[in-house]
Amino acid sequence: MRIYLDNAATTPLSKAVFQAIEPYFFENYGNPSSTHYLGRQTRAAIAQSRTLIADILNTSPEHIVFTSGGTEADNTAILSGIRSNGIKLAITTHFEHHAVLKTLKVLERNGEIRLVYLKHDEKGNLSISHLDQLLAANERAFVSVMHGNNEIGNLNAIDEIANVCSHYDAIFHSDTVQTMGQYTYDTQKLKADFLVGSAHKFHGPKGIGFLYKRSKDPLLSFINGGAQEQGQRSGTENVAGIVGLAKALELAHSNRSFNENYISNLKERMIYKLNNKIPGIKFNGNCRDKAISLSNILSVSVPENEVSPLVYLDQHRICASGGSACNSRSGKASHVLSALGSEADSTTIRFSFSRYNTTEEIDYAADKLADLFTKEIVNEIATVWP
Repeated sequence: MRIYLDNAATTPLSKAVFQAIEPYFFENYGNPSSTHYLGRQTRAAIAQSRTLIADILNTSPEHIVFTSGGTEADNTAILSGIRSNGIKLAITTHFEHHAVLKTLKVLERNGEIRLVYLKHDEKGNLSISHLDQLLAANERAFVSVMHGNNEIGNLNAIDEIANVCSHYDAIFHSDTVQTMGQYTYDTQKLKADFLVGSAHKFHGPKGIGFLYKRSKDPLLSFINGGAQEQGQRSGTENVAGIVGLAKALELAHSNRSFNENYISNLKERMIYKLNNKIPGIKFNGNCRDKAISLSNILSVSVPENEVSPLVYLDQHRICASGGSACNSRSGKASHVLSALGSEADSTTIRFSFSRYNTTEEIDYAADKLADLFTKEIVNEIATVWP
């Protein structure tokens, strides 16, 4: 049996979520656009799911638009927010997910916007004063800053950022894919124009997400077709996915405090064991600081070794990653670690935890990684991977 410590990439589907969505594959399979009974039944399920998500975010259902996941939601927010408002300046960070950075860079290459990056320190902490200066000295801007970083776990002060943006009438989008389900978002208090959720990050199904939009004005959609999602996102709805998304978010929200405490304790245990067992280990960003980092992400850099630590862990049935799963197959260095000044990330490991992990799994993973740095293990492994 494998030990899964890559929950920032994706999480296992909750059994309760599977039970909720199973009928929509075999019994309630109608097209929501159909007027007959089966169509009305699935259309009602979508409406109920939208209302449930809206209630959790303290908004009304018309502000929730279902998408295929976080990437589409981020793309939609950026393209619609910038183009429909005639924005010419975009402000972001070097630490954003590629769904944000690549979309903004395309707009920059096309000459649609000027792109500026916020200053940060060696830990990745953003300069709010720099944001204030940029907004005060320029035209109306589009600002995109993620809440929690998916590689190093840094938490950004989005409440403060949102207030600064509101003061200057800037449009504020936050990629909340990694934090949705872990934090309570009250959209009546948080002055964000766009927030994002992706079900598979909180034990829901893959291929479904949503975009929260503050404005009641319709989105500038880039998927054309039918009139689904109030004409803002065409395509036959993923009914099972939508039901699963709502159920997963409901479970995450109702168990949030327990999950956070439990997962935070797992992370603290891993920090303690690794720090005491591996001389020279480095903890990246703010991941050791409980107050300003995600409770489920721990990014470490270990000393250089003859053997890849990720290969070694995998050989011992431990699933971890070097950083973002979206970038792992490209062979390129992590843009997040590069922004922090790291020359290479071959010795970086991202452990990410969920409520399904146990202390025994944490102990086993920490002990196995520590074993890699004993002379006997290195000699043994070197004969397998010359």
